Amino acid sequence: MKIGIIGGTGDIGEGLALRVSDKHEIILGSRDPAKAVESADKIKNTLKERGIDGNCRGTTNEEAAKDGDMVVISLPFQHVASTLAGINPDCFKDKIVISPVNPMVRKNGCFLYCPPDEGSAALAIKKMLPESCKLVTAFNNIAARKWSMLDCVLDYTVAVTSDDSDAKMKVMALAQQISQLQPVDAGGLELAGIVESLTPLTINIAQNNKLKDLSIYMR
Repeated sequence: MKIGIIGGTGDIGEGLALRVSDKHEIILGSRDPAKAVESADKIKNTLKERGIDGNCRGTTNEEAAKDGDMVVISLPFQHVASTLAGINPDCFKDKIVISPVNPMVRKNGCFLYCPPDEGSAALAIKKMLPESCKLVTAFNNIAARKWSMLDCVLDYTVAVTSDDSDAKMKVMALAQQISQLQPVDAGGLELAGIVESLTPLTINIAQNNKLKDLSIYMR
């Protein structure tokens, strides 16, 4: 499978590529394609040092969306609308689009969930994409830095929401290929806001209790 990552040079994009480019072709997108190429080369070299062949390349955000069978939006929420507006909508037609996006702001030293008028980042993003898109939320609650820490086992729970059951199952299958992640069906997109809001909560708990990189674990 080809997985295009919009905003692929950030922690989640690069980390996801490190974790799955031995199984799938990863297409890192960026507003600066040279930066994406550099990130892809760094990922392949990191994996090569571990005896792993990584299938990863860098390009523009539009090319990543066009060439991917599945597309991940790995961007801060405040940059999503402007980035998607610069990509031909046809690039997303009939595709599964994954959103790990959490709208939040920092205020008075803590992080607050700050959803748009639609009620969640997921519902807002759905309006920005063609109707034929199958939007799925996943990986929202995994600490961004831990993606690239390859010696760190990711044994967390991944809450997955979507209004398309087949797309949801495919994303859950992808999650199961990553370390020891355990995907769970968290319902339809109307529940995405609950999942997104857990991220500022875990950050605040970590901050207040001098902990690092907390994620959700349900067993």
